[in-house]
Amino acid sequence: MPTKEFAVRTLLKWLVALALFGAVAFVAFYFVYPDVGQYATTNPDKTAFMEWREAQWAEKGLKKRITKRFVPIGQVSPALLKAVLIGEDDKFYQHDGFDYDALEQAFEKNIKAGRFKAGASTISQQLTKNLFLSPEKSLTRKLKEAILTWRMERTLSKRRILELYVNVAEWGDGIFGIEAAARHYYGKPASQLSTMEAARLAAVLPNPIRFNPLSDQKYVTFRANLIHSIMVRRGFAIDDFQEVMETKDDPGLDNTDKGADKAAAAGAEPQAEAAGVGQTGAAAGQPGQGQPSQDAAAPAPERLAGRVPAQGPPAADPGPERLGGRVAAPPASQASPGKAPQPTPARP
Repeated sequence: MPTKEFAVRTLLKWLVALALFGAVAFVAFYFVYPDVGQYATTNPDKTAFMEWREAQWAEKGLKKRITKRFVPIGQVSPALLKAVLIGEDDKFYQHDGFDYDALEQAFEKNIKAGRFKAGASTISQQLTKNLFLSPEKSLTRKLKEAILTWRMERTLSKRRILELYVNVAEWGDGIFGIEAAARHYYGKPASQLSTMEAARLAAVLPNPIRFNPLSDQKYVTFRANLIHSIMVRRGFAIDDFQEVMETKDDPGLDNTDKGADKAAAAGAEPQAEAAGVGQTGAAAGQPGQGQPSQDAAAPAPERLAGRVPAQGPPAADPGPERLGGRVAAPPASQASPGKAPQPTPARP
């Protein structure tokens, strides 16, 4: 006859076995569901986080709507992508979905605080939470997040993960995706965001409900300036240079080097006639005194910021210098051959 103690031990063994079986089944379930691979070619319509936000509004009796607009990563300002990587996951291209150094630091902080105080979620982890999970802080959700992140990193490219992230991340109350955020805060598409605008948008990602990129909140200002300073140091903040390079010439401006092209084709020296040196000698087949050889190439026009001044027709021979209405006679060395020099009439 089994004793009561034996029955209790048997029951505990079965409970432990059931718990282990349940844990294994739970883990196995998230290794096959949901379908992470569908997002390799399909854009999400409404994420789990969006649905959670709508349920939160309904519970409070608020009538709000989700504002979102998906755009390809090629239509997002590179400055915004750099700012997000610097602010949220600077090792994005080096890790496999988990930043173990940051996880260790966050674990130590949470142990000291006795609660979930610090997080170390990578962009891949945040995307997993937005697509499939809720923002609740629990070990169960963290386990689901870890499994789905592991699957995502092995199914989607880094470029696709980043593209999905900036399009489903929350940037304000009900504002999802960078295109909706750029138009809401700055009245422009995401492709036209400046580096400082990008830095301010990236600065509010940790808590977009509390912080506003247009505000003068100390946290936003400090974090945005920090992100922007890193962008400058790494050579990403080049707004002024881009403006110069992308500015178009005025309508009708001809900035091609026509003079040099014509001189090269004819083998002539455009500058010789403008200088007025050795004209007579050139007509006789002899170079003038002090005149450089006509085989010398004409100097190329000076280039300023990549633009070449238009070349006009060569200047006409200025002729003899005029001083007070008098015409100075040319020197004897430049007189026409075969003609004797005429004496200068005496001044009355």
